[in-house]
Amino acid sequence: MARTAVVLLNLGAPDKPSSIRPFLKNMFSDPAILSVPAPARWLLARLISGLRARKAVPIYEQLGGGSPLLPNTEAQAASLERMLGADSRVFVSMRYWHPMSAACVAEVKRYAPDRIVLLPLYPQFSGTTTGSSFADWRRAAARAGLSTPIHAVCCYPRQNGWIGAIADLIRAALAQVGPVGKPRILFSAHGLPKKVIAGGDPYQWQVERTVEAVVAVLGGDVDWSICYQSRVGPLEWIGPSTEDEIDRAGRDGVPILVVPIAFVSEHSETLVELDVEYRHRAERAGVPVYIRVPAVATHASFIAGLADLVRAAVTANRPLISAENARICPADRAKCPCLETKTP
Repeated sequence: MARTAVVLLNLGAPDKPSSIRPFLKNMFSDPAILSVPAPARWLLARLISGLRARKAVPIYEQLGGGSPLLPNTEAQAASLERMLGADSRVFVSMRYWHPMSAACVAEVKRYAPDRIVLLPLYPQFSGTTTGSSFADWRRAAARAGLSTPIHAVCCYPRQNGWIGAIADLIRAALAQVGPVGKPRILFSAHGLPKKVIAGGDPYQWQVERTVEAVVAVLGGDVDWSICYQSRVGPLEWIGPSTEDEIDRAGRDGVPILVVPIAFVSEHSETLVELDVEYRHRAERAGVPVYIRVPAVATHASFIAGLADLVRAAVTANRPLISAENARICPADRAKCPCLETKTP
């Protein structure tokens, strides 16, 4: 039987206080994040990482000094490996902190698979996340002389397992609201600068498709809004912001369920930004009930959906597919990596 190496691609996060600054330096050295010429980018990365590290230390102190993202991702990898069976092995490759692409490539090379499936843990494609991870993996593979055929999944914004897991978790949270009133669901995604979206990045369009699919599965009369969190820097970012939507819910006097709609694992932006900072903001704004819906993590439907994506990539036998085996983005999303417009 053919051996398949599945590589889960994720952002990475500091695992201890001393990792915070080098993690940030790695991130801001990435041209997909900071699009300026290399010499200036390296200098800016050093400056920004130093400034941001001072602000980040208290955040990670609330998490015991480091992020749980890696153990969460490893748990997803173990669950997926069990579901795929003996002829597949699942690896973890992080973009900005360990285990990074070079180390993962070395592991995969030792495994000697017949094919590799690159599977991002970003359901919606962006050049700043999935695109950067793909490029980094290919550079590391080339340096290591790993020439095994690659089948990559670019995105899965409305894949059934992913959508079903979110809807299931929302239904469980709805039961906690009680008699306070009909809640508003805030689907919160990580934000991006407007110039990235204006340049043809499909991320925001795909986030909207994810939310539409979830709302359709929930059915009934749902009060909902899409919003964006984690803005940094002076650039204008896509909106509305999650903070503004929390304030609006307070003015309207409605309970809110906050759903991480672009994150599949718990990390600082869910456990601190959503659970602590935004909860406090909701209390100040007069929101009667604030409930944060968990990330999908190892939810059975989500892991089954990932397994389906692996099988689809292998069956399609092409270098790149979307979950729907065709380009799903409109023509104006020029940075969509999927060229095919019809299923072959």
